Amino acid sequence: MPDTIDRFLPRADIAEDHAITVRAPAALVFEVAEGLELESIPLVRALFRLRAILMGSTAPVAPRAGLAAMTRAIGWGELARTPGRELVCGAVTQPWLADVAFRAVPAERFLEFAEPGLVKIVWTLEAEPRGDAATRFRSRTRALATDDDARRRFARYWRWARFGIVGIRWLLLPAVRREAERRYRARGARGILTPP
Repeated sequence: MPDTIDRFLPRADIAEDHAITVRAPAALVFEVAEGLELESIPLVRALFRLRAILMGSTAPVAPRAGLAAMTRAIGWGELARTPGRELVCGAVTQPWLADVAFRAVPAERFLEFAEPGLVKIVWTLEAEPRGDAATRFRSRTRALATDDDARRRFARYWRWARFGIVGIRWLLLPAVRREAERRYRARGARGILTPP
């Protein structure tokens, strides 16, 4: 059976896949991932600022909110959700612009969307149970340009921007693990070990 992300972007110009094992129930890990404020991670904050400086961005800073809420606030759409297990978000954009803007496309139109000059991007948060108190937490990102000109522009941008984008994933996963395991230990200390 294909993964949910394949329904929206089965092929891509770039694909990133990052995973980590967390010693906490999947529902708790997913809750932490959705609610984690990326801006609470100092190096992520620095990467956002560095991009703004390098690109000459004048856009306001994204609102401080949990990951899922923040991405919706800046224009991403929810393509699919399995409660407590998976979130798939998507948008179209021109990431090479200084003041990048994201636009949601309805789930039923995302796969076939082909407006020229854009890049379609899909990302996921996935919490796969591996026993009562272990989870494989995964985040995947795929991007596909809608035409050759956008593909060339995106390739030039990706040559340098990938370091920050992948860096954010590398920082996100251990932050989710630390917080989920901390909460799970705290619940155990209070005698509440069942998933939320």
